[in-house]
Amino acid sequence: MKRKRLGEILRDEGLISEEQLQAALERQKTEKGLRIGAVLVAMGAVTAEDVAQAIWQQRQIPYVDLDNYALDPKVIELVPERIARAYLALPIFKIGNALTVAMADPFNLIAVDDLRSRTGCEIETVISTEDKIEKCLDHYYRMDESITQLIAGVAEEEGEKTASKDPAVAAEIGEAPVIKLANLIIQQAVRDGASDIHIEPGEHDVKVRYRIDGMLHEINKIPKTIQEAITSRFKVWAEVDVTEKRTAQDGRFFAGSDGKRVEVRLSTFPTIYGENLVMRILDPTATILELKSLGLPPAIFDSYIKLVKATQGMVLVTGPTGSGKTTTLYATLDTVRDPALNIITIEDPVEYRLEGIRQTQVNPQGGVTFAAGLRAIVRQDPDVIMVGEIRDLETAQMAVRASLTGHVVFSTLHTNDAPGSITRLLDIGVEPFLISSGVTGVLAQRLARTVCRSCKEPYVPSEEDLEQFGIAERAKGRTFFRGRGCQGCRFSGYRGRVGIYELLLVTDAIRDLINQRSSDTDIRKAALKTGDLRTLYRDGLEKAAKGVTTLEEISRIVHLKGE
Repeated sequence: MKRKRLGEILRDEGLISEEQLQAALERQKTEKGLRIGAVLVAMGAVTAEDVAQAIWQQRQIPYVDLDNYALDPKVIELVPERIARAYLALPIFKIGNALTVAMADPFNLIAVDDLRSRTGCEIETVISTEDKIEKCLDHYYRMDESITQLIAGVAEEEGEKTASKDPAVAAEIGEAPVIKLANLIIQQAVRDGASDIHIEPGEHDVKVRYRIDGMLHEINKIPKTIQEAITSRFKVWAEVDVTEKRTAQDGRFFAGSDGKRVEVRLSTFPTIYGENLVMRILDPTATILELKSLGLPPAIFDSYIKLVKATQGMVLVTGPTGSGKTTTLYATLDTVRDPALNIITIEDPVEYRLEGIRQTQVNPQGGVTFAAGLRAIVRQDPDVIMVGEIRDLETAQMAVRASLTGHVVFSTLHTNDAPGSITRLLDIGVEPFLISSGVTGVLAQRLARTVCRSCKEPYVPSEEDLEQFGIAERAKGRTFFRGRGCQGCRFSGYRGRVGIYELLLVTDAIRDLINQRSSDTDIRKAALKTGDLRTLYRDGLEKAAKGVTTLEEISRIVHLKGE
């Protein structure tokens, strides 16, 4: 069967008309060397992506959207920048001896042969658009040296530094490359969307790991010989005692990455192999997400909006560390923000800055604790108060009392589910009548990894798997989705995260149980019976059924309880 020409495919797909195709063919005759796809793009008839997709259909050369790929610097290093730019060729992943290269022109056999010769690998080509390849080239070849190259260079200079008997010469040799390496570790973390950087010393080397989408990924290893130098550099920036290595220390500093200024919070901890460093990355200028974009189910969203827009009452957001509570609170503040309202916060730390809201950061050394800050805030004529976290009885009692005197109060707790927040307040000593009168609702949440769009595929779970999730009868034969794993998702099958939510409404029936000091189990049972609770379990299963996440991910983050 004769293969369709590229222009015919674009025409048959309805992307161009017959007249446009003929005009392009005429123009191609006068512009020698230009392929028909390039002519059509130049005419504005189609996009470069349309052409790439058509080539995929014509030649069965896979098309990749490079926006969905997080590339490995070690793979990038296989092709020098000048060669990559000359051929518009980007190495995207390597399996065994096969190197997959994204090219704007995968039919350039000279380029393919040259790449094969230079890398010693078998070259498998995929197609992408010229602009996306150039964007990636600018991004990944921005630095003259990759992290790996810098590590090797620093290790070599560290040896020279040790060999030198002149302290001034030794300091000059080692400082500049160490600073560059430390900067690059932070910059790469920001580009990869990491929330934390881990510098983990071992017996023979030091691991560099990034937390991305809630999971730790090993990025590189640093030789033991430069552990001291890189650790000291981060400590100098954070203005903590460089000579103190036996106790934990905390500090912070600001760093720049691609024109963005981020705050880095450093925590050190002594181990038998040296100091372990964890750095939390905060972007104070990040755009606050809208509440409706967080993934709250419609029923929970509507009820939650009513709670937070009331004239008084306390709304709690609960979940473990890293479950997205802060994001939800900021989105909530953004939702209720109004020039007619006086909104004040006390936070630790202030992670985002909100226009029109008075934000205060906890400073224990200066006497500003959550309790002390809240005591001052209630004298500032507030309409809405946000307390970053309830950690003690004094803060809890003051927050609840404020919610009873014409204020709306938002805060967080660390509990596993919504009913557990009620019993937590009871456990720390808050009187039942205060809780039942002040607390109007509790939103519990988790963050579930979402299925990678680049490698998403349908599948039908086995009956045994469905039985494990307690949905064998309801979901038998139903199609779910999962990720096969690709370079873009680091072969995990997941990319990005979505919230899973549970909302407990404090109704009269729930108030009676609180006043009786009932257990969280009894509160849960009663709320399910009356419809005052939509659970994490239910929201998780609904999102898995829609292909947003997977059953396995829901079982990882939520203790599955039937309803």
